[in-house]
Amino acid sequence: MASLEQLDGPRPATLSDVASSAGVSIPTASKALNGRPDVAERTRRRVLEAAERLSFAPNEVARNLAAGKTGTVGLLTSDLEGRFVLPILMGAEDALGAGQINVFLCDARGDAIREQHHLRALLSRRVDGIIVVGRQTDPRESLGQKLPVPVVYAYAPSDSLRDYSLTPDNEGAGRLAAEHLIATGRTRIAHISGDSTYQAAQDRVRGACAALLDAGLQPVGETLFSSWTEHWGRDATSLLLSRHPEVDAIICGSDQIARGAIDTLRDLGRRVPEDIAVIGFDNWEVLATNSRPELTSIDANLQNLGREAARAIFSALDTGGLDAGLHRLPTRLVIRGSTISRR
Repeated sequence: MASLEQLDGPRPATLSDVASSAGVSIPTASKALNGRPDVAERTRRRVLEAAERLSFAPNEVARNLAAGKTGTVGLLTSDLEGRFVLPILMGAEDALGAGQINVFLCDARGDAIREQHHLRALLSRRVDGIIVVGRQTDPRESLGQKLPVPVVYAYAPSDSLRDYSLTPDNEGAGRLAAEHLIATGRTRIAHISGDSTYQAAQDRVRGACAALLDAGLQPVGETLFSSWTEHWGRDATSLLLSRHPEVDAIICGSDQIARGAIDTLRDLGRRVPEDIAVIGFDNWEVLATNSRPELTSIDANLQNLGREAARAIFSALDTGGLDAGLHRLPTRLVIRGSTISRR
């Protein structure tokens, strides 16, 4: 009969094997491998060399359990199919995976009852932390401060400043868009946005208006609000030019609105960017790079937001807590052909 070693392959090296090879006790080997300071440097080198020689891989599960951790984190979202949610989840999962953390993903589909069910399920699995990812940047109801694990709110901040929340700096994004247009020599700048009930829409308008005021300029007309669609972008641009034909730049609240704006400008014989520059938000590459000309846009850095959420969980596990409050992360300008400088 074949031995188990022949059937299953070589037996993985154990901590006992490393200790024996290095000529030390098992506790000393464990301390050396975990970087404890109470081990002589010569002993530590001997243990590390033995571990490398034996291809020893420490049992992460056992290590986590010994530390009172399970090595798992829950990702709780309300919109798994959402265009903004997915890159956040990808960034968080990448960072967690790099830290050898297992991820449980739960989609509440915008249902509060389903969310509570998933929350109970995650806690029953003894996750080490939870990242709650919202579908938009409007504040959402807090899960409360009595949960036994650290919780990070990503994109949609908690409505309680006692929680730790990460969200894009949409006011800064609006300022960034206006400052870019001003830098290209535009002085008659209008704003077309989406649903006025969205926090992001209002924040971007505030930021853009502040940048114009700092430059001694006034926005052309009032901001036009409606839906986040190309159809609205087309209609709003037609209305805007009928009222203010002198406009030389348009800040659009989303890339979809911007695509619609460019369509109407082309239909009306206005050249982009020579006559009128157009900038959008979200940096939705499928839209932005297939626009003609390609669309300049503000990127919310959503994958980075997800990574920062994961890092906050790591920090909480190391220190035992989080700095409560709302933390706004910077956005970035992606310049393409729709805003070529006149200077």
